[in-house]
Amino acid sequence: MADPNPQSVFDLEADAAVEARLDAEAEAEVAAGQTVPHDKVRIWLKDLAQGRKTPPPTR
Repeated sequence: MADPNPQSVFDLEADAAVEARLDAEAEAEVAAGQTVPHDKVRIWLKDLAQGRKTPPPTR
């Protein structure tokens, strides 16, 4: 049975240790160049906004 009082992800209490770990992982990915260039993301989002369903960009 579904929870009669579902919580929003914004209602969950923050876990500082988890946030610190995830921040460190994200920073390591950026430092390693494992990001998608802004121009590719911008073009992809414009396509989506115009109704063209295209796969997300890759590095």
